[in-house]
Amino acid sequence: MAGVDTSEIRQWRSIVTLVVFVLANIFVLWPFHIPVYIPKSLVDITWRCFVYLRVIPASTHRAILTDKKRCSKNFVRFNFPVNLITAPLIADLFLLAISAIGRKEVHDGTVGANHIHPLDIMAFFITLAYIAISIDASGIIRWLAFKVLSWGGKVGHRLFFYLYAFFFLLGSFIGNDPIILSGTAFLAYMTRVSKNITSPRAWIFTQFAIANIASAILVSSNPTNLVLAGAFDIKFIVYTANMIVPVVVTAVVLFPFLLYVVFADEKLIPSEIEMHTLPAAAREKEPVNPNIPYVQHQAEEAAEGRQGQEMTLSLEYIMNPFLDRKGAAFGALIMSATLITVLAINAASTSKTGETPVFWVTVPAAFVMFCWDLGSGWIHRHETRQTAKTYREEMENARAERTLVSHDESEPKLDTTSGASETHSPMVAGQEGQTQDIPIGRLSGTNDQSSSQSANPKIVVSNTAGNSPVIISGSSPQSPLQTANPDTLHAETMPTLPSAQMEPEKLEAGPATRVPADKPNLVSKSREAYEWLQETFPTVMAVAAHLPFALVPFAFAMFVLVQGLVSTGWVNVFAWGWYHWSKRTGTIGSIGGMGFLSVVLSNFSGTNIGTTILLSRIIQAWKEINCQVDANLITDRTYWATIYGMALGVNYGAFSTAFSASLAGLLWRDILARKHIHVKSHEFARVNFPIIAISMAVGCLVLVGEVYIVRDNSPYASLEKACPNRS
Repeated sequence: MAGVDTSEIRQWRSIVTLVVFVLANIFVLWPFHIPVYIPKSLVDITWRCFVYLRVIPASTHRAILTDKKRCSKNFVRFNFPVNLITAPLIADLFLLAISAIGRKEVHDGTVGANHIHPLDIMAFFITLAYIAISIDASGIIRWLAFKVLSWGGKVGHRLFFYLYAFFFLLGSFIGNDPIILSGTAFLAYMTRVSKNITSPRAWIFTQFAIANIASAILVSSNPTNLVLAGAFDIKFIVYTANMIVPVVVTAVVLFPFLLYVVFADEKLIPSEIEMHTLPAAAREKEPVNPNIPYVQHQAEEAAEGRQGQEMTLSLEYIMNPFLDRKGAAFGALIMSATLITVLAINAASTSKTGETPVFWVTVPAAFVMFCWDLGSGWIHRHETRQTAKTYREEMENARAERTLVSHDESEPKLDTTSGASETHSPMVAGQEGQTQDIPIGRLSGTNDQSSSQSANPKIVVSNTAGNSPVIISGSSPQSPLQTANPDTLHAETMPTLPSAQMEPEKLEAGPATRVPADKPNLVSKSREAYEWLQETFPTVMAVAAHLPFALVPFAFAMFVLVQGLVSTGWVNVFAWGWYHWSKRTGTIGSIGGMGFLSVVLSNFSGTNIGTTILLSRIIQAWKEINCQVDANLITDRTYWATIYGMALGVNYGAFSTAFSASLAGLLWRDILARKHIHVKSHEFARVNFPIIAISMAVGCLVLVGEVYIVRDNSPYASLEKACPNRS
């Protein structure tokens, strides 16, 4: 009677487990950094050893020890991130240390238990995500969006509908992540080049909502669906058959609500959209693969330069899109064959034959796609390397020009300084009265963020640019070796020249001395190797940079945490509460209650993935409680209404009140920020509240009608299958 017993919650370890679980989810919702102070002498010795061993460049050592924001007289501050990745992991380690959880919980949370197999789920999702993102990298989504834009013409409401339908149909097939990756950037550029769309709010919020609604149809579209289908042994085709009607009706009803109620403003969705015109020379240019290094960064660099250049590049992005036709066709073929095979194998499996792990299909398919991308990159390596070289030189020249202009503008202020240099060469002063030449080659960083936004040193323990775990998982084509360019770090973080207010000893330092160039080291060689891979295999590297790797440690850690709640009795307590609720409210109350819980917990329980894991365990315990204390089994109508109500809630909950309700939300925010569109947390909640309210109301109402039509009050399963341990 394990499902009935709740006595374990009185033990101190059980109480600590619940508190740690709650705190971990709070830290996922509101990430922060813990300052860690390390003795300056220890940092100096360690960094000197790294420099001596040629691990890091000497400029990194100098930059850290001369950074006044991080260094005091005796200590150096490093920032340790507490976020979506580290918070659940630290919670697991703490519970292991106090013996609140043990080997069994770790095993069940990674290998699996009770029909939930995290390893299988992660292998399936990551490999299928590779295929989907590879299709996106071919440019097909941008090209199709351009065609939709052409069909929509200048009629605002018609274009809004076309894009709405396009994102829904495409999201139903390949999931929400590729839609977020390409669709968000496309809409950001489209609204920027429009003359009379004053805010992109209507377009970007609609795209985010409909992408997550569409991802509820197929099991393969979202990891939450994989967890749910595995936990309750649902065939993929059966899941789709039960979810497609509520989801489609939601999409149909939501559109007029968005157009005529939520975004009923001519400034948001004009009746007639006026677009800037792409110059003829730009229209005739051959589209360039944006996955090649420095190509996409040209648009980001233009944001700091001339407005006309930025507008032209934005127009080029949407009006003259690149399309790898062979790659797109092959990717679509692989994706179609994979999904059909997965559905067929899953539908054909029985209790006698056993369930075939679906990643047995997706891993070979992803490998075939990977080989195609490798071969395509190698065949065209000479063209891509030449293109990368051309764009790198253009970007270096533009940066050098801006550096000279900024120095010229600041020159009158420098004449008052006794230690100022009168040369106009692009040199940057150090904080100790030294200057350093900046070679043109080093002016070329490959980070999407503009160099003007990097006021602090980039070599830190954590990513201080933001708390988004999506950056860690590769939400943009970058890598740790790429974003943290140690060779340019010292120069980038120094002030322009000594000021008159500097300490006397610095002013008396005499003529500026040059900092010697860094010797080859592990970091520089690794960066060169990474750039070579980018220039040789642009598609593979772009896909790898966008794969949701952050999902893997987060999901495993959350699985283990929830197993801790199971073993300490808390899941049984929650299941008892659900047992009494469903008894009193019946089928309708079960749909409404589970829909409400799943949406709310998506915002406060470690994203919708953590919510799905927790609620799945609660429903499993609810079944066991019913077997032990109730003479009658749960009805077929109530049981499946509860499960599909949760499916609606965890998918729709992604566009509710917090970015961290889903990994897609964190990715969406990060992409918009790089396009200079900053969505505040309160705005995200305010705009999404009416959208999630109408979506859940419609979806749950349709689900009520569906279960009353196709299901009855008979037991959801036979007694032997539902209660194998019943005496």
